[in-house]
Amino acid sequence: MSINIDLTNYRALVTGVSSGIGAGIAEALAQAGSDIAGCGFEAEDSEGAQRFISTVESHGRRAFYQSVDLTDGVAARVFVEWAADQLGGLDIVVSNAGRNFHIGTSQLSESDWQANIDLNLAAHWRVTQAAKPYLDHAPAPVVIIMASNHAFYTLPNCFPYNVAKAGLLAMVQSLAIEWGPHIRTIGIAPGFIDTPMNIEWFGQFPDPAAKRAQVIGLHPVGRLGTSEEVGVLCAFLCNPLAGYISGTTILIDGGRSAVMQDT
Repeated sequence: MSINIDLTNYRALVTGVSSGIGAGIAEALAQAGSDIAGCGFEAEDSEGAQRFISTVESHGRRAFYQSVDLTDGVAARVFVEWAADQLGGLDIVVSNAGRNFHIGTSQLSESDWQANIDLNLAAHWRVTQAAKPYLDHAPAPVVIIMASNHAFYTLPNCFPYNVAKAGLLAMVQSLAIEWGPHIRTIGIAPGFIDTPMNIEWFGQFPDPAAKRAQVIGLHPVGRLGTSEEVGVLCAFLCNPLAGYISGTTILIDGGRSAVMQDT
């Protein structure tokens, strides 16, 4: 059979498109033929938002952007409704937006805990729940939820980020069971991807370059991943060729999880 990631005229909603993994996902979906409505915390006239628009349009696709705080339930629902209106419906929802809350159990405050849960767990539910009525009317709808390798294994002082990401694995399972067979739901769990968020994490160490080199050395592939690679995986999973994949979360971590211990 012919193998081709063809998402021509698919209507995709992607959160967190102004940088990092979200930007890579948007580009991959646009290259495959999708029109995209995206959001980020940055303003509409920000560099990241404008880069998203120009990237999608460079592939001949339509792009729409809003600045949204997804921890606000009303704002999240309004954004989803706006996105569906701009696109004329929804075929794909990629709930990607999130950020690090690497604090540790001893230093964690109640407000830190709540902010982490609101953005890295509850916001994914808000977006997908608001999108379901539109997905119900799509011919082959797909929900992609961005988890993390921290959902499977973690590091010291990465709490409570890992807790929220582990919760997303259960969300993926429940949505796949309860929204299937019409809607497929899949999780993606990136490891160390070369994004601003991971650069920020490296920056917490006295010698960020040395820490980066150490981390790279723990990956069998000998490098960090790219947002483009996560985007291509996402595009494949949204394609009917991946129609038998649902209810699972796929690690994309350069083999890091295969290493028994750090050396």
